[in-house]
Amino acid sequence: MIELLTDGSWHVRPFLAVTAGILVLFIGKWLNQRLAPLREYNIPEPVTGGLLFSVGFALLYLAAGIKVVFELTARDVLLVYFFITIGLNAQFSDLKKGGRPLAILLAATTAYLVLQNLVGIGVAAGLGYKAAAGLLVGSISLLGGHGTAIAWAPVLSEQFGVNRALEVGVLAATAGLVLASLAGGPLARFLIRRHGLKGVEEQPEVGVHYGEKPRTTIDYDGFLRAILAIHISGILGILANQALDSVGIKMPLFVTCLLAAIVLTNLVPRAAPALAWPSGTPALSLIAEVSLGVFLAMSLMSMQLWALAALAGPLVLVLVLQLAAALLFAVLILFPLLRRSYDAAVISSGFVGFSLGATPTAMANMTAVTQRHGASHVAFIVVPLVGAFFIDLINAVVVRLFLAVLS
Repeated sequence: MIELLTDGSWHVRPFLAVTAGILVLFIGKWLNQRLAPLREYNIPEPVTGGLLFSVGFALLYLAAGIKVVFELTARDVLLVYFFITIGLNAQFSDLKKGGRPLAILLAATTAYLVLQNLVGIGVAAGLGYKAAAGLLVGSISLLGGHGTAIAWAPVLSEQFGVNRALEVGVLAATAGLVLASLAGGPLARFLIRRHGLKGVEEQPEVGVHYGEKPRTTIDYDGFLRAILAIHISGILGILANQALDSVGIKMPLFVTCLLAAIVLTNLVPRAAPALAWPSGTPALSLIAEVSLGVFLAMSLMSMQLWALAALAGPLVLVLVLQLAAALLFAVLILFPLLRRSYDAAVISSGFVGFSLGATPTAMANMTAVTQRHGASHVAFIVVPLVGAFFIDLINAVVVRLFLAVLS
């Protein structure tokens, strides 16, 4: 399970790599339970454990010259699993509930994708790096998150010659999570106090999301149906990906699998209601949480931090500029477009959460705001739809357009 290579590296095979990822996730959970600042700043459990182990492996390399290299093929399967679960939970009927705020948030976020990439490319070019490297500290890693960074890293590395694309992308996504969790709440507080806003007293039903325990029992049949739906969606997504590749269109596998899941979850229940399609079930939520948690833990624990020392300064600079861009965009553009309401302030905190971090960060930001200032039912409808559904698809298209211009 561990192979000693000729250069002195320890090569960890997939089975043990997954086992290590699960262990790292447990350690992250244990640390978050005992260290209040980690919970207060909404640091995800796999990030806590993964970064701790990546630092440990870096110290091992610096002290003894031993490089630990993980074979991550199983991790990539977990990535596809997670995006399929998002697609299986995406109901077109939810679009009617969002209405105007949903359309505004989607349009504004699409425009922000372009701005985020322009900032990244501009800083990269100004510092003497390849322009394509700017996308790694743009929408690929920040708005797209760890999964998108890992999916696009091979393309940037192999086709555009970006060095250490995977490590830079994952590090930028991790830093974005921290910035998003620190900035979203204070932004909403600023908007609420400045405009004298107030929410209703009752709290919204947030629903099952990352880090939350399922509310009902998961039975054998329900879990098996969820697994079957994931695999059927995966098969169709793989076939669609191969078909696109045959005509010269290259897309990350998780995008086509996500699309296949969306199509199935909106067609099968209507065509064959007796099949008990697993959309919105606790079993599907559990699979999503486990897939994302182990995936992130494996991604972060395998980072080779010693190779990034030379990039520390430029990365800090671009992240500060991206944070400023996100906050200014939320205050000057998104909040006024949403009519400066209390819902607009909560949605703005969620926007900062997923534009710099991830949808779970956005949910955590909005929950913290509503627990103190009152409920915002609209925010908890539109932000997950945009952050975990639409924007991943749009981001894939925008990134491809930028790469086409830069090639």
